[in-house]
Amino acid sequence: MTTFTVGLGCDRGVALETVHEAVQAALMLAGARPEQVAMAASITIKQDEAALLALAQRLGWTLVFYPPEKLAQVAVPNPSETVRKYTGTPSVSEAAALLAAGPDTPMAALVVEKHKHRGADGRNATVSIARKDP
Repeated sequence: MTTFTVGLGCDRGVALETVHEAVQAALMLAGARPEQVAMAASITIKQDEAALLALAQRLGWTLVFYPPEKLAQVAVPNPSETVRKYTGTPSVSEAAALLAAGPDTPMAALVVEKHKHRGADGRNATVSIARKDP
């Protein structure tokens, strides 16, 4: 069975439902199911983000966090200077998905690039999905 890693980015204080909707949409785009996700990942500044923690618990996913310096070393298709300004790295979701898939995972492993979703709460969540080699 193919497995995937999910990279997560979001606005501070985002609602759980906003993140869950974003993940569901990205999984559908990837043709993947939640049980195929080996791990989810984000940036260390989101370690206390309630919605990310609750989502991982709801879906039974391991959730890891990477420092911005490590995320910044990952080549991604959609870097953002705005994201860099606020986090210290040009990518959170894409870089986190690739890092979680393995240290030498190529950019081509991204099956969903930077899927953005604005929820009913007015906050944004961004999800990227990478194929994880067995």
